[in-house]
Amino acid sequence: MTRADANTRSGSRLRAVLVVACLLATVLPARAAAPLPAARADTQGVSAVRLQRLHDFMDRATGADGYLGGVTLVARNGRIVDWQAYGHRDLARREPMRRDAIFRIYSMTKTVTSVAVMMLVEEGKLTLDDPLSRYLPGFQAPQVMVGGTADAPKLRAAAKPVTLHALLTHTAGYPAGVKGDEQAVTLMERIDPHGASDLRGFAERMSRVPLAADPGTRFGYDGASLELLARVVEVVSGQSFDRFLRQRIFEPLAMHDTGFSVPAAQRARVVDLTRMSAAGKLEIADTTSARHPGEPLNAYDSGAGGLYSTAGDYARFAQMLLDGGTLDGHQLLGRKTVELMLRNHLTMLDPPVTQFSDAEGFGLGGYVVLDPARRGQLGSPGQFGWSGAASTYYTIDPHEHLLAILMLQHLPRDDGGKDLPRISRNFYDLVYQALP
Repeated sequence: MTRADANTRSGSRLRAVLVVACLLATVLPARAAAPLPAARADTQGVSAVRLQRLHDFMDRATGADGYLGGVTLVARNGRIVDWQAYGHRDLARREPMRRDAIFRIYSMTKTVTSVAVMMLVEEGKLTLDDPLSRYLPGFQAPQVMVGGTADAPKLRAAAKPVTLHALLTHTAGYPAGVKGDEQAVTLMERIDPHGASDLRGFAERMSRVPLAADPGTRFGYDGASLELLARVVEVVSGQSFDRFLRQRIFEPLAMHDTGFSVPAAQRARVVDLTRMSAAGKLEIADTTSARHPGEPLNAYDSGAGGLYSTAGDYARFAQMLLDGGTLDGHQLLGRKTVELMLRNHLTMLDPPVTQFSDAEGFGLGGYVVLDPARRGQLGSPGQFGWSGAASTYYTIDPHEHLLAILMLQHLPRDDGGKDLPRISRNFYDLVYQALP
């Protein structure tokens, strides 16, 4: 073999290595293993050509006048068919977004808390009909605020006790911003349960908060219910809520970047949290974790909205639910338990829907789509998911064996002022239109 032949073969091998490296780079994020097996989209019944519409949309949405950046992940049949990072991680728009970027997922924490509760149900340590008072002191005689003001509330005894099921389904009756709750909300804010330093203190303060409605009579989305359930997990398990989640959920699922804070060495991966100023400019939000990325979102381990996570980590959690409670040989829940979680639990209401949509019910930890046509969005009956306050979203669709995650990091304005457009509906439509 001549030297020229040797050089040619060496160059061919080098090019082959580079090609393989480039192919892996399209599947694996920097510094992170693929959270689920990867496959070409067309082998899993997803159109790669149509997924380009999603990419183009996200490129526009994270352009100079849009969101800083985002991460999307789509998996079907347990295999990642699309995982992309767009835009930038920082407000200065100097650092490209990474697929393993860390986001504040806020209320997507609620599904995790619901799983923790159901694990204890499976162990026979809880039942959904148990009264909260069985586990926490001060809740034996709940009161309902039926009139008056926060200064002079008019109270009566609740018609029934607050149960764990009512807490899981947001039907406990706590003040929730529903019309007519104004004085009850004011009274709750004065008691300030969120000012507690731990879940024990949160529960003690909540025991003095009157309900705004009888348990089981309405859906009223609130965070307090899930904080109380997190405290129940602590009492029943004998562990801190953080330790329970780490040992029972995050470690078995290899969710290494999920927790109530981010280790100092990984904080450069936390995405800047923005909001729109009155002048119409993006700025860093006025929260502790926005000013100090990676620090705890709450003084206590919030079961309602305290977690940081990545698209990859949450995909493993969502796939566990989609696979009936098991992932990679680790069984967190039984199949029938997951089936129960993904059913509509608002059947005691007429109509059995949430305050947000007359086409969605609520399971244990997330919405349940009842009527995609009435919802006005591509999807399936039985589709399940939830979102977080800083523009993070996930859904799982048992009918299509599909999961989809959108991670952004922006706190929308709620005062009607100029803001970035909310794009979750576009995202889900673009995912579903890629199914041939």
